[in-house]
Amino acid sequence: MLAPQTARTPHSDAERCRVLLVEDDAGVRRSMHLMLHGSGYEVRSYSAAGPLLSDPDIHAARCLIADYRLPDGDGLGIRRALARLGWQGRSILITAFPSLTLREAAHACGYDVVLEKPVRQHELIAAMQGAAPAPGNAA
Repeated sequence: MLAPQTARTPHSDAERCRVLLVEDDAGVRRSMHLMLHGSGYEVRSYSAAGPLLSDPDIHAARCLIADYRLPDGDGLGIRRALARLGWQGRSILITAFPSLTLREAAHACGYDVVLEKPVRQHELIAAMQGAAPAPGNAA
């Protein structure tokens, strides 16, 4: 029998940061969700843009992590839609198809950081907390 996990997380229950995670690959989404939850974040996961944008509780989130390519749009469209709704928070775009053009477009629509897949836990957490990401993974 396994003992309950008692490790401290970066956030107390009173200050758990809510994160919006949009990733169409179910395995990647679940892995990231579990990693973020295990790091102390409250995570709301979505497989596409539509379900995220129809969630009435998105304004409670302080961070967005969105995949670039989605079945019903892309991460840039999500960030633009959230801006139109008045959402203000830290935004991280993740992509397996990085380019200078994409990085410039992401920053222009409000993303703080662009990370290349596969995303490493320490880079993602640093990006969420506003620390400078590793060279070559953000623009």
